[in-house]
Amino acid sequence: MKNRVTLALLLCALTTVVHAQFYKSVLPAPAGFNNALEKIVLDFRYDYKTIQGQQLSRETEVESYTSAVQLPGAKECVITRFHSKQDTTASWQGVMYRGDNYKEAVRVYKSLVRQVKRSQMQWLDNSAVYFLGDLEEPKEEVGFANTVLSLDVADAVYRQFVAEVELSGNDVDWTVTLNFHKKRDDREQ
Repeated sequence: MKNRVTLALLLCALTTVVHAQFYKSVLPAPAGFNNALEKIVLDFRYDYKTIQGQQLSRETEVESYTSAVQLPGAKECVITRFHSKQDTTASWQGVMYRGDNYKEAVRVYKSLVRQVKRSQMQWLDNSAVYFLGDLEEPKEEVGFANTVLSLDVADAVYRQFVAEVELSGNDVDWTVTLNFHKKRDDREQ
């Protein structure tokens, strides 16, 4: 009898954990994340100028600014503008993890890819849009993983626009970033 009670309690606990993990994987990203993501993505149309904060640095061909829109949990969010003959674009980057724990960096990386893909944004025509793409599985020995997600819209301005979730580092220093920018054609480089 004692074994049956123990087994029943174990099954109940296991069912609760599995049930919670299932819902965690299908529930949408938190509203704060969705709202910030939508503002950042829509502002790409204006080269992020309406969400641009204070200037951080200025070099010959590059300027960096703080972003007035921050993703929840981000360590820092920066807008970078390029001023060269080949590149006059702007990009947005949020540093989502910086530390020495590889397993934690992988957890943040995978979670961030899921959040970006699950985020529903309201487009200019009031339709719902999402990012599409497949997770690149990280391998510690490589020290780098990069998942590229494209926006599912017909808008020509966003034709080469991507979200890149990047995990990079080495044994003692790992970083996870989320980047929004125009993906350059390999032939242009």
